[in-house]
Amino acid sequence: MPKIIVAIDGYSSCGKSTTAKLVAKQLNYPYIDTGAMYRAVTLFFLQNHVSQTNPKEIEIALSQVQISFRRHPELGRNDTFLNGLNVEDEIRKMYVSEKVSDISAIAEVRHALVAQQQRMGRTKGIVMDGRDIGTVVFPQAELKIFMTADPLIRAQRRQLELLEKGELIGLAEISENLKMRDHIDTHRSESPLRQAEDAVYIDNSLMTLDEQVEMVVRLADAKIASSLRNREINKNK
Repeated sequence: MPKIIVAIDGYSSCGKSTTAKLVAKQLNYPYIDTGAMYRAVTLFFLQNHVSQTNPKEIEIALSQVQISFRRHPELGRNDTFLNGLNVEDEIRKMYVSEKVSDISAIAEVRHALVAQQQRMGRTKGIVMDGRDIGTVVFPQAELKIFMTADPLIRAQRRQLELLEKGELIGLAEISENLKMRDHIDTHRSESPLRQAEDAVYIDNSLMTLDEQVEMVVRLADAKIASSLRNREINKNK
């Protein structure tokens, strides 16, 4: 069976990671949360007081960062490891969220992580979500999705996620943070957030999670079937 790359891009807290994770499970593909990679780098920069404007300092810091993932299918989650330590919970905290868009906009950071992400998808058969997967990391991806949702709904989802982790943050503060991150993500010079021309646009404001997953899996199955047909045609030429 031919394998494809599923690239899911979208705004912060639009539900793309949750959807991508479940799509990967149904397709039996690895799931890579690139947002977690940028959060891990942000955490390292904050912990080590790395200057955002000193290229040499940034280069040295990036050489000291090792990011890996550990899958827990029985728990339905992936854990992010930074230099051997599980930082999955720490990178989701608000103080990291407040800085991740700034760190992600640094050219050296994006170049390093994009290269790592491209290595992860060399053999296809992967679901990856982020801001620039379909436009920069894998412009050749067979299936590209661009997800969004109403800003208020996104803020409410983020508030619930934080509450489940023991952080009580006001809706106004979260909304302001998302607005700021949207602006940085869409206006940065390096790999800005934008919809790929051939991406399927999904506004999931009024969709259930099951509906989102079902839609993406259906699209993926169609792409896999198309790849299989093309393979057979080429074989018979």
